[in-house]
Amino acid sequence: MMKVKEGQLEKLGLLYERYSAGLHRYFYRKTKQPQLSEDLVQSVFERMLKYRDTYTGDGSFTTWMYSIARNAHIDHYRKQKRLREDEILDEERIQGEDPAGIGELDVRTQRKRILEEALDALDDDKKEVVILSRYEGLRYQEIANIQGVSESAIKVRMFRAMKELKQTVTTLSNEYSNE
Repeated sequence: MMKVKEGQLEKLGLLYERYSAGLHRYFYRKTKQPQLSEDLVQSVFERMLKYRDTYTGDGSFTTWMYSIARNAHIDHYRKQKRLREDEILDEERIQGEDPAGIGELDVRTQRKRILEEALDALDDDKKEVVILSRYEGLRYQEIANIQGVSESAIKVRMFRAMKELKQTVTTLSNEYSNE
């Protein structure tokens, strides 16, 4: 990124190759929409180019990148909320529906689906902590820098998120087994 900052813009392509898949997974876990996830990845790299002068190299590059990603996600939904709040909610509900009954899915798929539903039930900050920590492998300090809070606050969020996930998974598992 320092080379991009110095004007070697072609180096952004190397960063894209290295980090786009991780960003896509991050956005997909937050949105459940592959095309939107890809659009948000593109937005992150556009912002990285636009705001390259703000990168100091003092902290972790991934922390800086995921901070941009988080802001891109927030900005997207703020914009969409202003444009068509009701339409977005309807589309998300429709896309979230599965025409096949849960009983028709194999056990592994059912467990994955229950975990995804439980993750979706978390508030945004807790969900983001779980995604960045468990799926993207970031350390608590990096997540704290991204969310602008202390590391201990991230630990508390993770503890609470795991507790909520466990309760929700148990509840959903019981509901699905009774169907």
